Amino acid sequence: MKPIIKFLEKNQKPCLIKKHFDFDCPGCGMQTSFIELLKGNFVDSFIAYPALIPIIILFTFLILHLIFKFTYGSNILIYWFIFTIAITIFSYIYKLIEIN
Repeated sequence: MKPIIKFLEKNQKPCLIKKHFDFDCPGCGMQTSFIELLKGNFVDSFIAYPALIPIIILFTFLILHLIFKFTYGSNILIYWFIFTIAITIFSYIYKLIEIN
């Protein structure tokens, strides 16, 4: 696992929006958060990008729903998607307010 983490840390791509427009986008911090999650640093992962774990849960449940066809799976996916988008928006607004 360590070689993968070192590879990811070495090859992180810069955010194009931040690079060209000099401000964070709503996805800034996701790479760092994912690397911290792989290291087992859940708190640091959450601080870097709070929506990463809900996104992982969303996609995992989506794949499981496509395979097993849960009875209320589509409703759960809709509500979980709204929850994930809300976390993304609130954390982005918080980041913008905190920086200024």
